[in-house]
Amino acid sequence: MHPVRSIAYLSMEIAVDETMPTYAGGLGVLAGDTLRAAADAGLPMLAVTLVYHHGYYKQTIDVQGRQHEHPEPWASRSRLEPTDLTTQVTIEGRTVGVRAWRTTIAGVRGADVPVYFLDTDLEANDDWDRTLTDRLYGGDRRYRLAQEALLGIAGKKIVDAVSGGTIKIYHMNEGHSALVVPQLLLEHGLNLDAVRARCVFTTHTPVPAGHDCFARDLVDRVLDRRTIEALEWMGQLEGGLNLTTLALCGSHYQNAVAMRHGEVSRAMFPGYHIQAITNGVHAATWVSPQFANLFNRFLPDWQADNFRLRQAVGIPLHDVRDAHLGCKDDLILALRQRTGVEFDPKVFTIGFARRAATYKRADLLFSDMLRLRDIAAECGSLQIVYSGKSHPDDDGGKKLITRIHDAMKELRGTIRAVYVENYDMAFAKHMIPGVDLWLNTPLRPEEASGTSGMKAALNGVPSLSILDGWWVEGCVEGKTGWSVGSIDGPPDDDAPSLYSRLERITSMYYHDTRRYAEIMRYAISLNGSYFTTERMVHEYVINAYRDAATPRHTPAPAAV
Repeated sequence: MHPVRSIAYLSMEIAVDETMPTYAGGLGVLAGDTLRAAADAGLPMLAVTLVYHHGYYKQTIDVQGRQHEHPEPWASRSRLEPTDLTTQVTIEGRTVGVRAWRTTIAGVRGADVPVYFLDTDLEANDDWDRTLTDRLYGGDRRYRLAQEALLGIAGKKIVDAVSGGTIKIYHMNEGHSALVVPQLLLEHGLNLDAVRARCVFTTHTPVPAGHDCFARDLVDRVLDRRTIEALEWMGQLEGGLNLTTLALCGSHYQNAVAMRHGEVSRAMFPGYHIQAITNGVHAATWVSPQFANLFNRFLPDWQADNFRLRQAVGIPLHDVRDAHLGCKDDLILALRQRTGVEFDPKVFTIGFARRAATYKRADLLFSDMLRLRDIAAECGSLQIVYSGKSHPDDDGGKKLITRIHDAMKELRGTIRAVYVENYDMAFAKHMIPGVDLWLNTPLRPEEASGTSGMKAALNGVPSLSILDGWWVEGCVEGKTGWSVGSIDGPPDDDAPSLYSRLERITSMYYHDTRRYAEIMRYAISLNGSYFTTERMVHEYVINAYRDAATPRHTPAPAAV
C-alpha cells in the first residue's frame, strides 16, 4: 500500500540536499524546508521540479572582486532514483520527451514526500531541447519560458501519472509553475471556478522584475496551440503573458510570505485577496549540532514539536554561551579551510549572507568607513564575514560584490573582513550559527520575507535588521535583536541608525555579556520557536489545503 497523494507542490527550484545544486537561493531553500515540514506532518504531498544536471552555477571571485560563473555538474543520475514515468510536451511545435527521476524526503514520524525531477536529456530529443533541464535560470527568455512550460505542463502530466488522479490541490510556489492553470482549465471544460478550487498560489517577491512576463510573439512561438487558446479564453495574453497574474487568476487562495509583503502585494495586484503566511525554516535542518545537543538535554521533544523551543528561556545562560562558542569555533575552522583567513574567537563577529542584489544593500555597513573604524576602535574589535551570489545577468549585483570586496581591502589592518565565495547550504550551516550578530539591510519594502535571520535565531544569534519582511513581526527591540531605522522612515536615515545601533551592540557584547546572552536566549525562545516551517505548513493546512491534507492509503499506481 502506498499513500494517496492529494497535494502537488510545484517549484522551479527545491533544495532537497546540500550536496544537490538544484537551488539558487532563498526560494529553493524555503521549498526544501517546506517539504521537510510536510513530511514531518505526514501531509499527503508530492513535489515536482527540474533536474538541472549542471546546477545553478559555481561562483568564484577574482582578486579584483569580480564574480565569475562556472557550471556545477553533479551526479544526478546516480543520486536520484530512476522511474518509469515519462511524458511529452509540445515546445515550438516539437514533441519533447520528458522523463522523471525521484528522491524521497523522510519526516520525523516516518511519513515521506516524494520529489520528482523532470529531465529532457533524452536521445530522442533535439539538441536544444536536451539542454532545457541543464541549468537553473539559465539561457534567455525563450529558454526560460520553455523551462516553465516543462514545469507547469509536463509537471502536471507526471503528477497525474504518479498519483492516479487523486490530486486535489496544486500549490504553485511562485509564478514559474503557473502554466498548470490552463492545463487544468482544459481538463475542466473551461470551468474556471473548478480550476480555482484546486489551485493555491504563493508569491515571493515585491519587486516587479521578479515577476516573469513574456511577449506575445514568444508565447505564440513556444507554447502549444491548446494552451494558448486557454490563455486567450482567460484574457491572460493581452499585452503578453504575466505568470503571476495567471497564477492569481487561477487560484482560490493566494498568499504573500510575510505580513508586510501581503500589504505590498495587494497594492501591486489590486483586486486579488492576497493573504499572508509568514515564511519559516525547518528547525531540525538548521539547528547546529551544538544547539541540537543543548535542546535534546533541556527540551527533548523539540524536533517533533518546535513550539517547545519557547521554553528555551529556562536554559541556563552559560549553556547557551557554551553552545554558541562551539558554533563559532566551527565557523572559524570553515573560514580557514575555505579562505585561509584566520578569525579570532574572542572578537565580535558580524555576518551577512544574501543574494547579491542591489536592493538588498549589502554595502550599507561600509557606507561610512571612518565611523565603522571608530566603532571598532572605541567599542571593541570587529570581524565581518560576507557571502552571496549575484544572478549571472545582474550587473548591478556583480558591481555590489566588487564594491564590498574593495571596502574590505580598505579595512585591512583595522577590521578583519572576508567575502566567502560560492555561498551554499553547507557553508550556511557553519556561518549562520557561528557569527555573533546577523545583519540584514534591504531597501524597504522590497524584502518579501527573508529566512536567514530565522535560521540565526534558532541558534541564538540575534539580528540587526531593517524593519521589513519577517523582521517586522520578529523584532522585539532589545530582546530578540535590534531594528535599523523605522518602519516607514526614509532610506537616508538607515546608515546613521545602523552605526548607532552597532555601537551600542558592540559595547554590550564586550561589557555586558550576561545581557547579550539573555538576548541570544530570547532569540531562540521568541523567534526560533515561531518562525518555523512546522508553523507555516500548519497555516497552509488550515487556510489553503483544507480537506486535501487528510492522509489516506491506496494501492500504488500502475507504471506509466
